[in-house]
Amino acid sequence: MNRKLLIIGANGQLGKALQAQYPDAQALDTNQLDISDRQAVDSYNWEDVTTILNAAAYTNVDGAETAEGREAAWATNATAPAHLARQCIKHGITLVHISTDYVFDGTRDPHTEDEAYAPLSVYGQTKAAGDIAVSLNPQHYILRTSWVIGDGKNFVRTMLGLGQKGVDPKVVSDQIGRLTFTTELARVIDYLLANRLPYGTYNVSNDGPPASWADITRQIFAAAQLERTVTDISTAEYYKDKPEAAPRPLKSTLDLTKIKSVGFEPADWQDNLKTYLQKELA
Repeated sequence: MNRKLLIIGANGQLGKALQAQYPDAQALDTNQLDISDRQAVDSYNWEDVTTILNAAAYTNVDGAETAEGREAAWATNATAPAHLARQCIKHGITLVHISTDYVFDGTRDPHTEDEAYAPLSVYGQTKAAGDIAVSLNPQHYILRTSWVIGDGKNFVRTMLGLGQKGVDPKVVSDQIGRLTFTTELARVIDYLLANRLPYGTYNVSNDGPPASWADITRQIFAAAQLERTVTDISTAEYYKDKPEAAPRPLKSTLDLTKIKSVGFEPADWQDNLKTYLQKELA
């Protein structure tokens, strides 16, 4: 085991991809190290750790709007990264942290790394707070991403399942962005670390033409050879009977100029989607 590289949130979608990328790394899930508990973080042996890959997050966007979920989201997305950043500053550790387009209100298109925070939801607020905490560590990479797909519950698997059950879904058509596959996130992280590129915030998603969730669903059905009909619906219409739902940014496309400028070429989300579906359907 390589104690120099520590993966936190090892059992999540990104955590699994990072374990595949770094099979010799030390990998801990939250039941092994509760990073929202300052005492647990402070008492952990950080002496040999040189890099932390923080893949832990509370990602239930609607759940974060509830009293219980709000507390959990702040603990995991804001307090926990602050605890990690404190130890990284103390021990000279590089911290890689995953951010989200939800720290913005979705009015700009595309989003650049220097756009001001303007989160619409509790989830977005907690992630913005986590970004700020992480940025206090001089040795940080904040990777701002969107619409993550990996090994776990996600949009692609949900839509594929509905299509296989014979459902003709109504899908939101006014939220526009790009999918980000966890394999691509892991590849970017390895590229940044291996080449010792400048610290800071980088937008990271797959490349390719921005699309709506409805358009993506049509591509899923076509690739899976499912003859299903997708009906476009607006975000407002979709959530009109769900008052507990969190507000969503409508424009989620990330400007990839900065990550490309350091030599990384993101894969087209459509290509990664086909590969992902081939594995799902095998």
